[in-house]
Amino acid sequence: MTDKKVGMVIYIAGAVPELDSNAALELIQRAEDLGIDAIWSTSGRRQDAITLFASAAVGTKKILLGTAVLQTFSRHPVVVAQQVQVLGQLAPGRFRLGVGSGGKEGMEHAFGVDFRAPLGHLREYLTILKSAVQGGSVEFQGKYYHANANFAGPLDMPIMGSALGVKAFQICGAESDGAISWVCPRNYLKDVALPAMQDGANKVGKPTPPLIAHTFVAVHDDVEMVRSAVREQFGHFPKSDFYQKMFIAAGFPDAGQGIWSDDMIESVTLWGSQTEVVEKIHGLLSQGSAEVMASPLPIGPDIGGSLDSIMRALGQASQELRA
Repeated sequence: MTDKKVGMVIYIAGAVPELDSNAALELIQRAEDLGIDAIWSTSGRRQDAITLFASAAVGTKKILLGTAVLQTFSRHPVVVAQQVQVLGQLAPGRFRLGVGSGGKEGMEHAFGVDFRAPLGHLREYLTILKSAVQGGSVEFQGKYYHANANFAGPLDMPIMGSALGVKAFQICGAESDGAISWVCPRNYLKDVALPAMQDGANKVGKPTPPLIAHTFVAVHDDVEMVRSAVREQFGHFPKSDFYQKMFIAAGFPDAGQGIWSDDMIESVTLWGSQTEVVEKIHGLLSQGSAEVMASPLPIGPDIGGSLDSIMRALGQASQELRA
């Protein structure tokens, strides 16, 4: 028996058309039935995860729900604290709030914000949320945010931050209840992210919080089809300056060309038979992460069948951890 977990991202890149709210709720219920520990969702230009999870909280009993992530530039932290009061009551002990800056291009295009000093914004955002949500009140005058508000009372709710570079992982180690990675190679998580989190935690004299390790997952044995699916569904990541720098720091210089190399795909994807995928999930967890957060990678014309195979693998891995 362990406290390690296996979670799944609700957004399915290969699903056409994109899941609507009713389909997403059905998928969350299916995940709970299969024994998957947690569901994660983004909140950006698509559907709002907090609203979706308020509905999911009523229809589920034990599955954890979390944002990965809610973008800081899109809403004030006091508004977020108000919203999660509802989830804290509907799903006590089951909701985890993950926040992050998002990408410069997306935030400026969608919201017209002045995207600057993302790490400074993240640090202040985490400080406000931890006080407001976990303490029940906040009085804060910072460089980027001002916040003065009272709430009904404190909530038992982890406040996590997204991280890509060393400084972000250090901030999460010092200021948050966990770090959420996204498309980070496995060696980078072990050799860079975890030590940076430990460094941040040590500087403030607290235990190192958990690392949520994001990965793509496919139940499929044709490596070329897996590679093609990653390039087709997630081809934008190597074109992003932030992700290029991270991949280069992780030892993949080909990222500077804006493309997915085979080695890059190998570093962020778990695939094979259901048994092989389950073994690889356990292997990733053995490297120090507290939880695997899987983005399903459906392959082939039968999207529903491929997704079901992936979910069965995640459910098996979850159940084996609890055995």
